[in-house]
Amino acid sequence: MIRLFTAIALPDTLRRRLAMLCAGVKGAHWAREENLHLTLRFIGEVPDDSLADIAGALDRVRSPSFDLVLAGAGHFETRRRVRALWIGVEPEPALTALQERVDAALLRSGFPGDPRRFTPHVTLARMGGIPPDAAADWLAGHTLFRAPPLAVEEFTLFRSHLGHGGAHYEPLHSVALGPRA
Repeated sequence: MIRLFTAIALPDTLRRRLAMLCAGVKGAHWAREENLHLTLRFIGEVPDDSLADIAGALDRVRSPSFDLVLAGAGHFETRRRVRALWIGVEPEPALTALQERVDAALLRSGFPGDPRRFTPHVTLARMGGIPPDAAADWLAGHTLFRAPPLAVEEFTLFRSHLGHGGAHYEPLHSVALGPRA
């Protein structure tokens, strides 16, 4: 079995800048710089021999290149406990359309959908669950974060290797986007 997801890989300079934000919250498990990305679709555990089918389905995705802007900070919360800290994405219809096309291609190929609503973001930290006020200073200090526009010209199928030192993400297959609309 292999664990897969599709994502937009971020350039080194942007990952370095985001990594500098990864501090200041007790109990946070900060993402490693090399792992920072914007997930389009979590696929999950699939048999090894499904890889060619998934890559083929993704190769059929047609979408134009576009720019996106990472901006703002936020968190995911469950039962009044913070589970993750993230940097957000300014609304971009082309990103939403790309995610929908990736999801549809995988569904048509027989891979179950992700029940979670797509909320574009880059996860910086995961937590076992801390009170919201424990993350309030970090959130307030990064709410005005804004990166320069990022040209998105491809997306990537990644394999997630889970281990004691945290996850390691291996790029397996990239899909080029078309010319800008």
